[in-house]
Amino acid sequence: MTTHSPYAALLDQIPVERHEVSVLGSTTRYWEYGDPNAEVTIVVAHGYRGEHHGLEPVIAQLPHIHWIGPDMPGFGESTPLTEVPHSIAGFAQWLTEFIDVLGLTGKAIALGHSFGTIISAQAVALGLKTPALILVNPISTSGLEGPSKLATIVTVAFYRTAGKLPSRVGAFLLRRWLVVQFMSSTLAKTKDRNLRRWIHAEHHNYFNRFASRDFVVEAFEASVSKNVSDFAADITIPTLLIAAELDDITPVQAHYDVIETMPDAKLDLLLGVGHLIHYEVPDLAAKAIEDFLVDRGFAHRPIEEPRTT
Repeated sequence: MTTHSPYAALLDQIPVERHEVSVLGSTTRYWEYGDPNAEVTIVVAHGYRGEHHGLEPVIAQLPHIHWIGPDMPGFGESTPLTEVPHSIAGFAQWLTEFIDVLGLTGKAIALGHSFGTIISAQAVALGLKTPALILVNPISTSGLEGPSKLATIVTVAFYRTAGKLPSRVGAFLLRRWLVVQFMSSTLAKTKDRNLRRWIHAEHHNYFNRFASRDFVVEAFEASVSKNVSDFAADITIPTLLIAAELDDITPVQAHYDVIETMPDAKLDLLLGVGHLIHYEVPDLAAKAIEDFLVDRGFAHRPIEEPRTT
């Protein structure tokens, strides 16, 4: 399924290079956007069953930042981990070592989206050296405490059933068009038909690019085993949470509760949007990121130059 991206023209103006490195047994493919000598470098940890394309709409809004967007182990073009489990701790160790392999320890800012917020939060809590942390659509509490508890229970049961069936049958179920479409239709809140059509196309194009049934079920169990609140008290660096009013996974109050336990955190709540901030309002996410970087002294506000849209 192909649909024209509303952000393609902006993204096309940013140089992109594809690379790969070996980390904890994973051949990790990653994409480098922008100028490596830029004032700020941000390394992205994407959402569950996502890959590097997901945050490109946000990247497209901030061409003056140097971005590193990997496919996390087992997703997209990256192979699974072999030296550690696909647990939150395992992925957190991978993120820490990935940043170190690139020579960016203590220099690059970590940004997580959804599942990636849990991973990056634990990485920081365990000692990842990064100047700041940015969490987009943070999973600030258990999904069983979220606005859609029944949907979470059904989803957990579905993945566990798929994990118990013969491998080929389980993979068949997980990759069904209807499963992806249901997820996409549930999470998308925009009323713009063209934007919804593109969001659905993105999910159908990239949501099934996982290594195997066993891997994706293991990663799912990890995704529901922890949340950002488990690590919040140990995160002392400047942290930005960009959360959504209509998020089906995490209630707004959970974000306020989390920042109360973090020594240096700010919450930017976006109204009228759900768990797909990066697709529906990447411009607002980008503004929140840039304001945070400027306000905390990590960057200077760039001089506005005309860009083709």
